[in-house]
Amino acid sequence: MVLAYSGGLDTSIILRWIKDQFGCEVIAFCADIGQAEETEGLEEKALKTGASKLHLIDLREEFARDFVFPMLRANAVYESYYLMGTSIARPVIAKKQVEIARAEGADSVGHGATGKGNDQVRFEMTFARLAPELKVIAPWRHPAWPFQGRSDMIAYANEKKIPVPVTNEKPYSMDRNLVHISYEGGILEDPWREPYNDMFRLTVAPEDATNEPEYVEVEIDRGNPVAINGERLSPAAIIERANKIAGRHGIGRVDLVENRYVGIKSRGVYETPGVTMLLHARRGVEQLALDREVMHLRDSLIPRYAEMVYNGYWFAPEREALQTFVDESQKRVSGVTRLKLYRGNVTIAGRKSPNSLYDTKLVSFEEAGGYQQADAEGLIRLAGMRLRALAHAESAKRG
Repeated sequence: MVLAYSGGLDTSIILRWIKDQFGCEVIAFCADIGQAEETEGLEEKALKTGASKLHLIDLREEFARDFVFPMLRANAVYESYYLMGTSIARPVIAKKQVEIARAEGADSVGHGATGKGNDQVRFEMTFARLAPELKVIAPWRHPAWPFQGRSDMIAYANEKKIPVPVTNEKPYSMDRNLVHISYEGGILEDPWREPYNDMFRLTVAPEDATNEPEYVEVEIDRGNPVAINGERLSPAAIIERANKIAGRHGIGRVDLVENRYVGIKSRGVYETPGVTMLLHARRGVEQLALDREVMHLRDSLIPRYAEMVYNGYWFAPEREALQTFVDESQKRVSGVTRLKLYRGNVTIAGRKSPNSLYDTKLVSFEEAGGYQQADAEGLIRLAGMRLRALAHAESAKRG
């Protein structure tokens, strides 16, 4: 089998348990999607834990270009807060996992997602769409799985001398990639408890950030961020640069109790500095270049789009169809937004676009600019007709 492997607590335990339980060959696969130093020494660790080999593949540019940017073009946010850094990472990992399984002649794929979470769906919906012939091994759902929780797994790791980056003192789960770091479980399961400040890695605490605001210019081309302060960068590089800039101002921290697809409410803490900054930049250009009705139609569909991503339906036909509309809407969205970053806040300080629909003369209070104010009277009269009819009907009923 090919196991999606991170070297964290769950997949380390699962790798050894699968070897002991099934006696099969386990090929570990880790996608480098921006975990930074977390991939160091991973091959040695995987082999010592029981893998026959490790595929460590750099997918950062593919992840940013083909997954994050399409989602960003949609302005997709789940339940008003979550920018879905984990959600969007799973389909790119599962896609490459399928390719490796076929290249290796494997008959099954596996993941370390819990039966209570969303990731199991995200992995397995991708497997179903791209490789329905492969058997899926999900140890957390297996009847022989002996562990109740992370404490049991930490004890097993100690017994088997498997190094894991989790302790009983800080037993929360952490997931990192280009887009964000997420934290959940352990001490965070109490929604009243504030996270440790030293838990965060991408952002400084807003109250500890510099007292000087920073202005940043972000160039957008057809809905995609392409340059920061005039320097053109690749999709992955621009996210990395944005993370550094926004992170030093404490931007992008979110503490959310969200609704999982399986029907459970869970508490997640996220830090998403760069994508938060880039999302504001996109919106600044959209304000100028996007037609009102196109914008409103797109916005009405985005909660559904976000649900598709969150619930694991990236490769489903409904998401692909909606993406076609989103991408069509972005053809005019090019320009530059100037952002002001200050102690956890990012605000739009200016925007410009060669495709701007903003007409200074038309909107000005100082000149007519071709607008006939008297024309608004007919609009208001027609728009209010149904309201007057309702008022007359209610008046007549009262007698």
